[in-house]
Amino acid sequence: MSIRNHTKVIQIGDRKIGGGNPILIQSMTNTRTEDVEATVAQILELEKAGCEIIRCTVPTKEAAEAISQIKKRIHIPLVADIHFDYRMALLAIENGADKIRINPGNIGGLDRIRAVVDACKERGLPIRVGVNSGSLEKDLVEKYGGVTARGLVESALDKTHLIEELGYDKLVISIKSSQVPLCIEAHQLLAKETDYPLHVGITEAGTVYSGTIKSAVGLG
Repeated sequence: MSIRNHTKVIQIGDRKIGGGNPILIQSMTNTRTEDVEATVAQILELEKAGCEIIRCTVPTKEAAEAISQIKKRIHIPLVADIHFDYRMALLAIENGADKIRINPGNIGGLDRIRAVVDACKERGLPIRVGVNSGSLEKDLVEKYGGVTARGLVESALDKTHLIEELGYDKLVISIKSSQVPLCIEAHQLLAKETDYPLHVGITEAGTVYSGTIKSAVGLG
């Protein structure tokens, strides 16, 4: 078993990851974030189960604005999960999100990425750069002859370097795949090439039974 060097320390709300800090357990709500009551109730249940960071999807203006209300009633940092519309990231930041999860490849041009980076930089909020095997760029699929660990790592590092070039380095990197061996290999490769903390998880794991097995193997 290889032992990884200490990574950068990244502050998320009142918690820290990387640099030898304990691994934190994160979950994601499956409620409509706009439904504050249901979302808060689910987060409080997850807190009881040991959840230490929570991620909520932010697809609408109403969801972004709900973050401020949700934050008042929970006790763990909240990550805003953003897809496609960079304006939702800006609204989530304004409403108190502790961290932003984006895929720079699906929120538009450089000006939009810069707007999100600048807003995070102003408040010192970390960004999770997320890459998913289901949406790997076509040129990387062609380059490596399919969806491979090396292609996923290249995609993640390309996006990370893009944000670094915009002058920001409070970053966490994640590579997600429903294929456990692929996910493990990608993280092993990535850990050799960066000192950013890694967010590890199995996407689309499946049912309770199969999902538990996949997640246990992939994370453990």
